[in-house]
Amino acid sequence: MEAPSSKKLCCTVCVHTVKSIPVIFILCILAWSYYAYVYHLCLSRVTSVELSVPYLLVYHIILVLFLWSYFKTIFTEPSGAPPNFRLPEEVFEEFNRNPIDLSRQSAILRDFAENLPIMTFTNTNDIRFCDKCKIVKPDRSHHCSVCRKCVLKMDHHCPWVNNCVSYSNYKYFILFLAYGLLMCIFVAATTIEYVIKFWDITTDMRIQDGSYKIHIIFLFFIASMFSLSLFSLLAYHIYLVSKNRTTLESFRPPKFLEGSDKNGFNLGCCRNIREVFGKEVLLWPFPIDTRLGEGVSFPINKTVPEAQSLLFSDVNDQKTSIDFEHYDTSLFTSILISDDNMSSTDTNAPKYQDLIQI
Repeated sequence: MEAPSSKKLCCTVCVHTVKSIPVIFILCILAWSYYAYVYHLCLSRVTSVELSVPYLLVYHIILVLFLWSYFKTIFTEPSGAPPNFRLPEEVFEEFNRNPIDLSRQSAILRDFAENLPIMTFTNTNDIRFCDKCKIVKPDRSHHCSVCRKCVLKMDHHCPWVNNCVSYSNYKYFILFLAYGLLMCIFVAATTIEYVIKFWDITTDMRIQDGSYKIHIIFLFFIASMFSLSLFSLLAYHIYLVSKNRTTLESFRPPKFLEGSDKNGFNLGCCRNIREVFGKEVLLWPFPIDTRLGEGVSFPINKTVPEAQSLLFSDVNDQKTSIDFEHYDTSLFTSILISDDNMSSTDTNAPKYQDLIQI
């Protein structure tokens, strides 16, 4: 019994080590860049105290914020579905008793999800269900094969942080990108002067020998290249935040009863930003938890025309979740489907009932 157990432990350690290679690579690059910038540039080449002190001060402030955001992104556990979304064993056995009978399985899931805040469905208007986790999937959640769980508001699994970017750490991830970009731009801007002098035949630096030149030159080019990649990635995620959309939803829009709608959760730019960063603007630059909601229920605003959502309605007195955003999220109730055989041609049947009860 000990041999298989030891073998399994060894395989687990190897898998975790391989997954950590991108993180180790980033930390090694960061350690070398710290040595090159602090020692070779600020302490060795910058002779003016008026320059070296501000350089070191700004660099270390950005570095602390970057590492704080990076480690928060790495070590924040992705939130899973609450226990009430998990099928009891007897219900799951009943669900799997006849796998061929899809209509019966759909009816079981609908009965179980009757009191759950479900607003999105499969392409066939069935309840989204994860057979591996044995749960009804909350809205915007997806199963991550790497984390081996259904993750709330999953954006993507990022190998550079060895973690799922999701509802739990999305703010930290964006700050990690922002401070990484800021640090690369600052390093490139403060080293370019010396890189140019190394190639200028009119300066003494060109004929001076020393390994510091290689470090500073490589530091400049690496910071410049990382700036380009981080800028494109940060710009894309800022766009997603402004639309209240995840990476997965940008490729596969969520399916509502009205149809697939990539703008279904779009509340308007300002409210979308508050969903991720919270209402306290002064806390936005810091990687602390200020997000709104609980990651299971998400407001749908049907009164914002610029959201271009299929859910938009021009009925002035229609109550929507954003109208009651100051209430506790436990007030959300499920979408009640009165008839499983409801015809799409039945114009009198309600397609989407109120999500809030006071």
